Parts: sequence; structure tokens; C-alpha cells
Amino acid sequence: MGVTYSVGEVDHLYTFFSEWSPTMSSKDTGKCYQSHYLVQEKHPNRYLASGKDVTGMNKHLRNPVSCKGADWKIVKFGDTKRRTSLCSSVESEAEEAEYHEEDDNGLPVLSDHSQLLDDLHLERLVAQMPARTHGYPWHLVYSTAIHGSSLKTLYRNMAGLDSPVLLVIKDMQKKVFGAFSSDPFKVSKYCYGTGETFLFSFSPDFKAYRWSGKNSYFVSGNSESLQIGGGGSGFALWLDAELYHGASFSCATFQNAPLSTQEDFVVLDLEVWTVHD
Repeated sequence: MGVTYSVGEVDHLYTFFSEWSPTMSSKDTGKCYQSHYLVQEKHPNRYLASGKDVTGMNKHLRNPVSCKGADWKIVKFGDTKRRTSLCSSVESEAEEAEYHEEDDNGLPVLSDHSQLLDDLHLERLVAQMPARTHGYPWHLVYSTAIHGSSLKTLYRNMAGLDSPVLLVIKDMQKKVFGAFSSDPFKVSKYCYGTGETFLFSFSPDFKAYRWSGKNSYFVSGNSESLQIGGGGSGFALWLDAELYHGASFSCATFQNAPLSTQEDFVVLDLEVWTVHD
């Protein structure tokens, strides 16, 4: 990110940074060490991050913007998990309170009501998911309660999707389990996915099974079934074309225990969520 300033503006900026954080700049050496600041526009909820760690800061801002526009104001960026309110209006204060409540809670915002996930599930799953997914809302892509039981429909709902997905299953014994996939589910001749993919189960204690490094049989799918994990006695998770019958075995990919109460199970409910902005 680059910004052009006039000589007068540079002098004002230097004076400001020197007075604000004198330990971060040195007039004698001409060096200016990295610090974290925000540049605020007149609009109370729009910010421009300035500094080397722009990406790290912008992900915590609701409306990061480009350098275009006039009348910017610089404020110190102290805590990337906290946004300082610079507007005294009642509306902005209410929005700040809501923002802090969501941030303190640490749970993702769901676009739709989930039949399977409660706050405890969300808390455990978010802690296992890669950092690149944090801070983004979860969107419901597929649900047996809404779309019926069809693997074909599941694939169709994910056509053109380019973001990670979370598969959540409840079997007839009311056990909840599933998998996080780095790639959306699709029909493919070959296995796909990365080491971000993992399995999980609540029984009721939460257990996560991450990639073992033994093989790369993360996800594969065809018109007849969806498979996750492989090597050994069977798939870590297998679902049929009707998303009604399933199976779960220990496998080399994740070195997991069977996820369901029984190795062969019947699906009661199934949801697939995707994580993106």
C-alpha cells in the first residue's frame, strides 16, 4: 500500500508520530521503526490500516478501505482484537457494544439457524479450524432438513464454491460428528484437499483427528458416494448417494477412531457450512 504526501504533510506526520510514540522513530538516524496505526475517515465505521502489518490489521476491521478519499485522521492501533470508537453518537456506541460482544464471545456468526450446532460445538470447532477462516461468517450450503437427502444436490449446491466447508452429521443415536474440508465437495477421479482437513466427533467429549501425514487421501467423491480419509480397514467417513447410510472406520490418513457410535450408521440430519466473507 502506498500513499503520497507533500513535504508539509510529511513534517506534520513526523511531528505527530514523534510525539505520539517517540521510541518508535529517530530523527538522528532517519529510521522509523514499525508501529501500528489506523487512519480513520469521517465515516465512523471505515478505517484504513497503515503500516507493514496491513493484512494482519485489516482482518480485524469491519470495513477496511483503500487509500482513496480525503479527510483522514490517524489513531494508534493498540490491540488488533479491539476497535476503538471514534464516534460519540448513540448509534455508533450501540454498534461498538455489539461488536465487542461478538468479539468477546469468539463464536462465528451463522447465516442460518443450525439444527445440529450449539455454542459448545462452535467453540470447539473454531479452535481447530485454520486461522484464515477466523472472523468470517458461516453460510449454510446444504441441509437435509431444507434440501432433502441427495448427494447430487449437495454437489450442485457447491458448484463454483471456492472456500472450506464443514460437514456436520447427527446419526440415529444422536451422536454428532463430521469433517472440516479445505476444499468444497465435488465429483473427482482423484483425491483432493490439504492437510488442513480434519475429522471431529462429540461423544459427548470433543475429539479432533488431524492429518497424520501417512497419505493424502483427504476427500474423494463420485455420483454414488462421498469419501473422506482412507488407507487401512476403510474410509474415515463414507456417505451413500441418498445421504442416508454411512460408515466410519479407522484410517491411516487421520489415525482416527470410528466417528459414529457404530461403524455403519444411519443419518438423522446432515448440514454443510462454508466459511467466507
